[in-house]
Amino acid sequence: MSVVQTVSLFILTALAEIIGCYIPYLWLKQGLSAWWLPLAVVSLALFAWLLTLHPSAAGRVYAAYGGVYITVALGWLWAVDGIRPSGWDVLGVSVSLAGMAIIMFAPRAA
Repeated sequence: MSVVQTVSLFILTALAEIIGCYIPYLWLKQGLSAWWLPLAVVSLALFAWLLTLHPSAAGRVYAAYGGVYITVALGWLWAVDGIRPSGWDVLGVSVSLAGMAIIMFAPRAA
């Protein structure tokens, strides 16, 4: 799997997880109709399935995914919640993405 495919799949996975968690948050905190909850279930099932599409070992995928999740979550913070990430947030994202790249793309013995 190419770098672009891997990162794109991680981004889709993060969006599925965030949507799956954001809907119940809105239901509990802001009175969103419970009719939205099945969409959250589908989104979380999609999240789990998307994680299985990576050819790497599951533990490595989960560890690396965390870096992309942090990035997408802060993008969500800005785009959906209207809160601009701070310089510290950007630094944290940079560190997490560097960790993701090391975990996923370091050369490995066959």
